[in-house]
Amino acid sequence: MGTADVEAVWRIESARIVAALTRFTGDFGLAEDAAQEAVAEALVSWSRAAPADPAGWLMATARRRAIDAIRRRTALKDRYALLAAVPTAVDDEIDPDRIDDDVLALMFISCHPVLSREARVALTLRVVAGLSSEEIARAFLVPVPTVQARITRGKKTIAAAGVPFELPAADQRRERLGGVLSVLYVIFTEGSTATSGDRLVRPDVAYEAIRLARTLVALQPDEPEAHGLLALCELTAARFPARIGADGSPVLLEDQDRRRWDYSAIRRGLAALVKASTRGLGPYGLQAAIAAAHASAPSFEATDWDRIVVLYEALGRVAPSPVVELNRAVAVAMASGPAQALAILDELIALDRLPGSHLVPTVRGELLARLGRRPEARAELELAARLCANQRERSVLLRKAAALS
Repeated sequence: MGTADVEAVWRIESARIVAALTRFTGDFGLAEDAAQEAVAEALVSWSRAAPADPAGWLMATARRRAIDAIRRRTALKDRYALLAAVPTAVDDEIDPDRIDDDVLALMFISCHPVLSREARVALTLRVVAGLSSEEIARAFLVPVPTVQARITRGKKTIAAAGVPFELPAADQRRERLGGVLSVLYVIFTEGSTATSGDRLVRPDVAYEAIRLARTLVALQPDEPEAHGLLALCELTAARFPARIGADGSPVLLEDQDRRRWDYSAIRRGLAALVKASTRGLGPYGLQAAIAAAHASAPSFEATDWDRIVVLYEALGRVAPSPVVELNRAVAVAMASGPAQALAILDELIALDRLPGSHLVPTVRGELLARLGRRPEARAELELAARLCANQRERSVLLRKAAALS
């Protein structure tokens, strides 16, 4: 087995292995370090002889590494004796009846409110998704040492806070679920539209968020907003195949070949949206409903923009934000014309609610162009290009500005 095989097994099994080790050792950091050491050993050992049970091999090796680490801690001899007595059979170590709770507990630890948002994202991708520090650094375009520092600080913070490895009580779980959903949403959003770099979409990051969202839904099937987030991710990712041209340049929604959309993902998203609607739609469910309106339209012109405006108005009441208002302005422009939308946008600008964002001048430039105010539109699009950190998006903005000369 090669490096790719080891990585594949690790990506699938890492959360269960780290969760089981954390339950046994009571030490989140030790469990994650021991699992990483097992992967490093697998990269060498499996090239010579592949094990019959790769997941079991990783679990057993990681457990030995954990025991060795505890053994070196002379003050923890009693715990070592307890661990040494644990049966070596992987079926005993990873109780099938507790795996799901273990993985869910790991999610709640990685997204614990004592951590900063950056640390939550890094820890979730590292210990739940199984990504390496290098992969996380590439995904978010930050130096590897920065990612490693976030992970290290996160583990130390969890240890210092005495966060237990256990599922929070039902009421606390519901309170913390928002943090877990928020982290998964941040991860997916970065994969869906990269904030910087030379790629518009980072599918590996986006699909990792979808995988984690599916896991969360399987573990918490009674939480409508978990289904809402999954629906949003599936329906948005369905458009990925048509969003990028052959040369890697972005393709706007109105220009996309809808035959290239992933209709299996659309069906999954719509099914998840039905489950999200059981008790009324929350913020993620409403965003999924907007994505569903796009996914269900046979063409850009046939899109039900009036419905999308209503959904954005509802979203603005449930989860008000300047980005929601900006998107509502875009929908109003399509439903009622650019003049009414420009009034919404100018109010946003007057309140300075999105300072430094390239999105506001992007939308304003589009609206001004539709109103025939070409010099003003060009100036706005050029400003948007200067503010935009993503090279692909910037190139589109500059082409639009040049077309207005």
